[in-house]
Amino acid sequence: MQDFWFYIQLGLAHVLDLGAYDHILFLVALAVPFTFKQWKQVVILATIFTIAHCASLAFSVYGIFTVDVGLIEFLIPVTIALTALFNFLRGFKKEHVTGIYFQALATAFFGLIHGFGFSNYFNMLMAEEENKLGPLLGFATGIELSQVTIILLALVIAFVTQRLFKVKQSIFIRVTSILIFLVTIPMLIETFPN
Repeated sequence: MQDFWFYIQLGLAHVLDLGAYDHILFLVALAVPFTFKQWKQVVILATIFTIAHCASLAFSVYGIFTVDVGLIEFLIPVTIALTALFNFLRGFKKEHVTGIYFQALATAFFGLIHGFGFSNYFNMLMAEEENKLGPLLGFATGIELSQVTIILLALVIAFVTQRLFKVKQSIFIRVTSILIFLVTIPMLIETFPN
């Protein structure tokens, strides 16, 4: 049980690490177009992201599939930039341009990419472990708890901004998406494959 708690803490730290803010940035980008009324949809998307993230870790830990780290390090900011761009374009529409199924597929794909980005470090931790399933489940639990926390915080900030400062949701989505995209540009430049 102590090992399980260790991996929960590791999952929490992985997402909440301000030094590796890419995960937080992606979650905020994921949550931006939603309101509190739609909180279940966002949590479902975060759970899909967690499952895909942990699936790619499992693929790596069990030696089923690995991906070039350099490519993954570049694709992570690409996923953030694409999510922000998609939100920006969607901010011009009254109705959602795409359904939850497209968002779920995109989120799952992005979760796989983000998981492979963490797989080398996780593989080093798992080298001494005989039972790999328990740590994977603990890690997934920590990730899910931290992701739900970040998403709820993003929804609170959106609610306060839109209600307190009377900012229209479409403007909030566009401005926030632009900011996320701008923050992502240095990450794209830094990780661009040579």
